[in-house]
Amino acid sequence: MPNTESQIIEFKQELSESFESEVISFLNSKTGGHIYIGIANDGAVLGVKDSDLVQRQIADRILNNIRPATLGLFDIISEERDEKSVVHVIVSSGPEKPYYLKKFGMTSDGCFVRVGSSKRAMTDKMIMELFSSRANLSLGKIPSPRQDLTFAQLKIYYEELGKPLNSQFAKTLELFTPDGRYNYNAYLLADENGMSIKVARYSGTDKYDLIESEEFGNSCLVKAVKSVLTRMQIANITKTKITPMERKEANLVDSIALREAVINAVVHNDYTRKVPPLFEIFSDKIVITTYMEVWLKVFRRMTFLTVALCRVIVS
Repeated sequence: MPNTESQIIEFKQELSESFESEVISFLNSKTGGHIYIGIANDGAVLGVKDSDLVQRQIADRILNNIRPATLGLFDIISEERDEKSVVHVIVSSGPEKPYYLKKFGMTSDGCFVRVGSSKRAMTDKMIMELFSSRANLSLGKIPSPRQDLTFAQLKIYYEELGKPLNSQFAKTLELFTPDGRYNYNAYLLADENGMSIKVARYSGTDKYDLIESEEFGNSCLVKAVKSVLTRMQIANITKTKITPMERKEANLVDSIALREAVINAVVHNDYTRKVPPLFEIFSDKIVITTYMEVWLKVFRRMTFLTVALCRVIVS
C-alpha cells in the first residue's frame, strides 16, 4: 500500500460527502485510480470501525449517485494495515465519459477530473468535448436499422458547397461500423430515416396555447436542420418599442446565437436514445431542448451561445 497521495492514489480519513466526486475524477481519467478509506492525508493509518458497513455504503453511493451507470467499473476490498481495517476502492477509467454527480448533472458542479494528487471541476468546454466524443463513438459503432441506404440529399448538399462526394465518401465520412456495415451516423444522413425534429409555437409565454406544430425530418439530417433554421429565423421576429426619444428594434433572440444554438442542439443530441431535439417558440423567448443526459435551454436576448441551464434528466 502506498504512503503518499498521487495521480492515481487518494487517501480519505473517513467516508465523507466528497467521496463520489473523488470516484468521478478517476472514472473521467485515463488510468483510473485507488481510494483508501481510513488513511489520513499524511499517510497515517486510522482505520475504519465497521469495514463491512463502509463497503456497503460505498457500493450504494457509487451506484445510486453517479451517472452514467458504473456497475463493473469499481471494486471494494477490505485490507489490514498496522492491525487496522482499511477499505480499498479500485476505480477503473470509464468508457462513457464524462461521469457526473446525479444531483448536479453534466455540469461543472457535477463533473470532475484528476489533476496531480487532487480533483478539479471540469470546464463546460471539457464536458462538451468528452460528451461529443462519447456520442460520436457510440453512433459510429451502432449498426443502422436499415442497410439499404441512399444519400442523394447529402450529395446535393456537398455539391452546393463545391465539394462533390466521390465513390469513397461513406468511408471518408466514417459511415461504417468496424465490421463494414452502415452505422447510425449513416442512418441519420441517409435520404430516409425515422428521426424527425419538432418545432412548436405558442401564442403566449407558456405552453397553454399551442398554435403551430411542425416536424422536419425522416430525411437527411442536414436537410432537416436547414428547414429548422429557416423556420426559426422566420419566428425570430423583430420587436419594435417606441420611446419618447427613439424607436428601438430588436430580434427576440440574437440571430447569430440562434443559428449556433440550433446547430449545437442537433450536433450534441444523444441519438442513441432515439429522442430528437425539440424547438419551442414563445412570445418572449425561444427554448431549445436536446437530450444529452442534460437539458440545455437557450434564453431570450442572447448575444452569444452559452449553456444557460444544465439540469440532469432523472429517470
